[in-house]
Amino acid sequence: MAVRVICFYQPGCMGCMEQTPINAEVAKSLNITIDEIDVIKNPQYIREFRLKVTPTIVILKEGLTQERFEGVVHTEQLIGVLKKYL
Repeated sequence: MAVRVICFYQPGCMGCMEQTPINAEVAKSLNITIDEIDVIKNPQYIREFRLKVTPTIVILKEGLTQERFEGVVHTEQLIGVLKKYL
């Protein structure tokens, strides 16, 4: 099964606004999709993924969480981690 990368965000979050272009750069660089989910519109994910802060990035493989980052994750770090799962 493929790797799924999800970035949970909320409107108006400064860190989320910083993370969005980083996600776009990483997705383009690795030719992957990073799903961005608004937790205000989709509150069921708060409990499911035990979200405490936004942005939170979760890397799933075969439906299981492999890595999790709370707060802004910079390009080089995110690419380095994702390469382990691609």
